[in-house]
Amino acid sequence: MTQAGFIDAAEAPPRATNEIKLYGPEGFAGMRKAGRLAAECLDMLIPHVVPGVTTQKIDDMAREFVLSNGALPACLFYKGYRHTVCTSVNHVVCHGIPGPKTLKEGDIVNIDVTVIADGWHGDTSRMYSLGEVKRKASRLMDVTYECMMKGIEAIKPGARLGDLGAAIQEHAERQRYSVVEAFCGHGLGRVFHDSPNILHFGKRGQGQPLLPGMIFTVEPMINLGRSDVALLSDGWTAVTRDRSLSAQYEHAVGVTETGFEIFTQSPTGQHTPHTSGAGAS
Repeated sequence: MTQAGFIDAAEAPPRATNEIKLYGPEGFAGMRKAGRLAAECLDMLIPHVVPGVTTQKIDDMAREFVLSNGALPACLFYKGYRHTVCTSVNHVVCHGIPGPKTLKEGDIVNIDVTVIADGWHGDTSRMYSLGEVKRKASRLMDVTYECMMKGIEAIKPGARLGDLGAAIQEHAERQRYSVVEAFCGHGLGRVFHDSPNILHFGKRGQGQPLLPGMIFTVEPMINLGRSDVALLSDGWTAVTRDRSLSAQYEHAVGVTETGFEIFTQSPTGQHTPHTSGAGAS
C-alpha cells in the first residue's frame, strides 16, 4: 500500500499532480538513459564555451546534438520558451535566454539543458568559466557544487526533504554566501516539473519523507551577495538584485533502497566545478 501523498508512478496520470510519484526499475532505467544524454550534451559544449562565442551559438549546438541523438529538447516551446538551453551569465541567477550576447574572458555561465529521451526527462546544469576568472568567482562555483553534493549526500530512505535543504543552506552560509529561495528543484520523470518541490534551504527533520522510487532534481542557486532576485521584463531571466555573481549546479537523482543514484553524471568525469574550454578543472 502506498503511503499517503505518494502514488505508484505506473498508476499515476501523465501530468503533474500533488502526489509524489514512486518509480520502479523501468523508471530508473529510463532516467539513466535520459540523464546520460543530457550530461553528454553539456560535455559536448565544453570546448565551445570560450571567449567570442554567442549564447545563441551554444543553444544551436545543443539543439542539434539533442535532435541528432534521437531525443527532444524539453525546453523548446515549453510555456512559450523558444530555446533548447538556458544560459545564465555572471549575475543572472537562472533562465537566461540565449541570443546575440558574446561571452568574454572572465565570464562565468551556467548552461541548463533538459532532454526527452523515450519519454523520460534528463535535466542537468553546470558552470563553465571562460579563461581566467576572478578568485571570488572560482570560489563561488566551487562552493555551489559542494552545496549541491552535500544536499544529494543527505538523500536516503527515512531522511526528510528538510535534511537536504539544511545541508545546502548550512554549507553556503558557513562560506558567507546566500541561498536563492525564489526557485527550487522539482520532481522529474515522464513529467518535466512534478511534485515535490525541492527547497534548497530548510530545517533538519522537517518536510516530506524520502522514499525509494522518488526522482527529483537538486539544483541550488548560490549568490555571492544577498539572496534577493529580480525578474526581467522578458518574463524569464532572473538576476541578483545587488548585481552580485550567482552560480548553480543541477543533478537529477533518484532515491534508492540504500541512498541515492545520480542520473546526470558526466560519463567523462567533467561534471565537476567550472569546466572550461581547456577541460575540467
